[in-house]
Amino acid sequence: MTVLVLALIAGAVIGLALGALGGGGSVLAVPALIYLLGFTPAAATTASLIIVAATSATALYAHTRDGNVAWKTGALFAAAGIVPAFLAGAAAGRLPEAVLTAAFAVVATLAALRMLRPSPSLPPDRIRPGKAAGAGAGLGAVTGFLGVGGGFLAVPALVSVLGLAMRRAVGTSLLVITVNSLAALAARTGTTGGLHWEIIGPFTGAAILGAWDGKRLATKLSGATLQKTFAGVLLAVAAFMLVDVIV
Repeated sequence: MTVLVLALIAGAVIGLALGALGGGGSVLAVPALIYLLGFTPAAATTASLIIVAATSATALYAHTRDGNVAWKTGALFAAAGIVPAFLAGAAAGRLPEAVLTAAFAVVATLAALRMLRPSPSLPPDRIRPGKAAGAGAGLGAVTGFLGVGGGFLAVPALVSVLGLAMRRAVGTSLLVITVNSLAALAARTGTTGGLHWEIIGPFTGAAILGAWDGKRLATKLSGATLQKTFAGVLLAVAAFMLVDVIV
């Protein structure tokens, strides 16, 4: 199977996850770029930010049309993560590749476990701005450091901390992902010279198309079913990456 075909298949799967779950796609993007397409961990995290930013912006448009984006809430949440995303993005390029891979595997494992135990929605009167800002800053740091959009953490945070309904949290998380990814990319300006754009381009195109299908899939399956399925995939990927680092 050629590299181009692999890029198209991986991109479609990742877009499907982003469109359906409002996050999680980038957790698959990094290992796909490393193990299927031959990117180094550093290049994979940067390429992932490009792919996820473009795909999330497209999926955001689709969710906006259906009124599933809480703009004020999402903007506040995303704003808290801009500076952490920028700083973490700048620091990530100075770390050994094994450290990045191991850290990524740990975060993927935590994300999977979190998806298996989603938090219940909270009533609006229990929303706490301080906790919202803290969660937003934490997501920004994860985005910048590991090259992931952070949607797999943003959705449960938007549900449990800000009291958004699941579908509205999915749409709003895409706004957070887009902003955080762009901030992290800004910190990595000048480090994109070693990227293979002939792979990133088709990968991104397939992801964007997959996001539209994922958005439709989300209307047919329950959020719990989607989360449990994706959590299983994340656990398998995380285990593989940890074994690869150890061995």
